[in-house]
Amino acid sequence: MARSKRTGQVRIIGGDWRGRRLAVLDRPGLRPTGDRARETLFNWLQGRVAGRGVADLFAGSGALGFEAASRGAARVDLVELDRRAGDALKRAIEGWPGAERVCVHTVDALGWLQRLDAPEGAPLDLVFVDPPFDAGLHRAALDALGRPGRLSDEARVYVESAARSADPVGDSPGWLRLREKVQGDVRMQLLAPDRDGDRAEESRPV
Repeated sequence: MARSKRTGQVRIIGGDWRGRRLAVLDRPGLRPTGDRARETLFNWLQGRVAGRGVADLFAGSGALGFEAASRGAARVDLVELDRRAGDALKRAIEGWPGAERVCVHTVDALGWLQRLDAPEGAPLDLVFVDPPFDAGLHRAALDALGRPGRLSDEARVYVESAARSADPVGDSPGWLRLREKVQGDVRMQLLAPDRDGDRAEESRPV
């Protein structure tokens, strides 16, 4: 069986696994979130990672999910359709302390959400939505996450998309924008469920 080429590495930048590195495979659409973007994101999320249930829906290299696990998330579900990338995720942290809190699912992310009321019977507290930019999956993922039982009342959803493309959140009902930033060619958005239907502008560009 042909092996996937390793084209680089990403470094975990905070928490118990700070400084450890993850291999990045040469797979279609795999584009790890860079150090600067992750630093910004986890600054936004201070106090909302440790002890929480996290899902990285289009995990790729696992950079976001492993970063959350490093910072004390109670459980991290990495969902990745590409089998070789999924196998690499499983191998990535073998032997790391605390790796038992990470579970890899080599399945379609939207199907995973549809089959589960919530992982382990508990709503998710933090979800990363960072599919390949040209895959057209952002809105479908947000629609699936907006269904009852998927998210806790205080959940946060991070969406990463191409800055040059149309806003994937747009006027999608059910979401409040808490943070938004364009960094290079990447648009970063932090959302919260709009339980009361209040569409008032809450976004704080930073």
